[in-house]
Amino acid sequence: MAHHPHEHGDHEEGGPQHGRHQHRHGHDTDIDWAEMAPHLVAQAELFTPLYERALAWLAKEVTEPGLIADLGSGPGVVSGLFAETFPGARVLAVDGSEPLLEQAGARAARLGYADRFGTLAGELPGVLDELDYPADLLWAGRSLHHLGDQRAALSAFAERLAPGGTLAIMEGGLPSRFLPRDIGIGRPGLESRLDALQEEWFARMRADLPGSVEVTEDWPALLGSAGLKHTRSRSFLLDLPAPASDRARAYIADSLGRLREIYGDVLDPEDRALLDRLLDPADPAGVRRRSDVFVLAAHTVHTAVKPA
Repeated sequence: MAHHPHEHGDHEEGGPQHGRHQHRHGHDTDIDWAEMAPHLVAQAELFTPLYERALAWLAKEVTEPGLIADLGSGPGVVSGLFAETFPGARVLAVDGSEPLLEQAGARAARLGYADRFGTLAGELPGVLDELDYPADLLWAGRSLHHLGDQRAALSAFAERLAPGGTLAIMEGGLPSRFLPRDIGIGRPGLESRLDALQEEWFARMRADLPGSVEVTEDWPALLGSAGLKHTRSRSFLLDLPAPASDRARAYIADSLGRLREIYGDVLDPEDRALLDRLLDPADPAGVRRRSDVFVLAAHTVHTAVKPA
């Protein structure tokens, strides 16, 4: 399963819990989430159709929740979609980055649901002890994998659920694709080679987390081990075909630019030169001008219910 640093958090797409960090040159695995804010917002807004389908699926099973908590909410784009999908619920954005939560609060005020929206700053899962009452729906959108002990975190999440409440995690899926296999320049299959670098980065990122514990990523089994029942899984597609919109092109360029920054010194020189051409706004073969770029992504949601 390829994991793209530029996709995490989507937050998200979600901005998880680990302070002020930086990732460079494929070696450092810390992430500066506040610095990532514009990218997190742009990605979550672009991926809104995928999230809306996922939330509509959740809404068929989760009826009239009182409290929804978005764990690793980042700048709160998805939190807002929860507020829209569940108009009777109070929504709480939970994150380790106060600057991102400030953006989430401002977004709630701008979009008109501030009266039933709150934020909670602190490290997951411990910060959930500060919840005033149990949640009917806990959502962790690609944030769980930023916690060292995922099994323990799921158990802590489950403890904060009301009886009959649902825990939903978005983990796994497929690596995003932006380009055909053969783009007419360079060696075909660039994105597959980037996937391999990102797999190595992701493994290092997980190993470097405080209290990191290796675990088989059988998410339904892990939800079951947290004492939850009725596990379900479903994948949701984002399909923005070529020719891409300017907004999609900007996201593609930003994503590939981050990969160029992170992996520049470990990339094959031919691939590095190819990325530079793709990122050149003046190059007709670049992603901002070529006709064949697209966004295709699949994210998987796993849910389970706390016994009543």
